[in-house]
Amino acid sequence: MDMVLNKTEIFKGLTSEQFSVLLGKGRPKGLRPKSVLFHQGDAAQSCFLVTRGRLKLTKLNEQGKEVILRYIGCGESTAAIAVLKNWMYPVTAESIGETDVVGWDKPAMMALMGQYPDIAINLLGIVLERIDDVQHRYLEVCTEHVDQRIARSLLRLMRRAGSKTPHGIRIDIPLSRQNIADYSGTTLYTVSRTLSAWEKSGWVQSGREKIIVTDPHALVLFSETG
Repeated sequence: MDMVLNKTEIFKGLTSEQFSVLLGKGRPKGLRPKSVLFHQGDAAQSCFLVTRGRLKLTKLNEQGKEVILRYIGCGESTAAIAVLKNWMYPVTAESIGETDVVGWDKPAMMALMGQYPDIAINLLGIVLERIDDVQHRYLEVCTEHVDQRIARSLLRLMRRAGSKTPHGIRIDIPLSRQNIADYSGTTLYTVSRTLSAWEKSGWVQSGREKIIVTDPHALVLFSETG
């Protein structure tokens, strides 16, 4: 679990021994691929830390269309604020591949924050970072051309879940073109047209739920200048 501790947001600054104690106070849960951990609108009972795999967080808009808000990887947490404020879950969390999580209910989280004040400080940092991310994406929708939004979405995912390969940087999340459309706030047709053009330019390679950014510099320049 040391590898998870080194990546974790909410428990940053704690020792391996303290982290083991925290995990012991939570409830582990294993998820098969495409399993729902919680649904948007359900009462928020527990917050979760991903210890293996990845979660996709989605939200339905007023027209019932699914929008991908974020991908949560190993060491990242979700739903802490909703639990502490006795809110409903604002999103649906679905596993991507085999995924393990540990969950804590409100009494457990309150006790842990009282015992380890660093948790509350880390949580504040997480909230601010995610608010900043939402603001940036909102500005992108309001001010940028759709092709720029797709480029920024791929770069954002590449930075969060990318690994180097001989051909470029592979995004280690199964991504269909529909997933990219949902994440970028556009249509499947637009994503398909854009990716096809970028493949001809040598910027990306795409296959079945696979994206490799072969020329990150070109994609960065395009995202900034259009």
